[in-house]
Amino acid sequence: MTPQISAKLVVASADAAIDTYRRVFGAELRQRYTSGDRVVYAQLELLGTLLELKDADEFDQLATPGRPGVLLSVTTDDPDALAEAMVAAGGSVVFPVADQPYGARGGRVADPHGHQWLVQTPLRLGPEEIQRATAAMDG
Repeated sequence: MTPQISAKLVVASADAAIDTYRRVFGAELRQRYTSGDRVVYAQLELLGTLLELKDADEFDQLATPGRPGVLLSVTTDDPDALAEAMVAAGGSVVFPVADQPYGARGGRVADPHGHQWLVQTPLRLGPEEIQRATAAMDG
């Protein structure tokens, strides 16, 4: 078997996160397993990829403000709409969607489960232009 990597989000309520990601991203639940009242594994198909999640247990530390855990990056033609949908689902704006100097329109939102999402259009600049623009951002 070829080694694979998967992102797995640890959340306080997997069922609430599944509902959020269904509403915001149109995610489809592929698998969901429980032990007692805890979701120990769920798999969603989300924007053409698979994402795993689970309820936190005694071995996990939840993402908290100031310690966002995983930053997920979503490339989309309409980051404004995606950011608005996340806020409507109970999330918050980390930094607003705007035209960025590195050639994308993008921003960052936090979902109500402690994870942050960078939502942006595809990059429109080449690698050298992106490097110059990002270097200039530092002053």
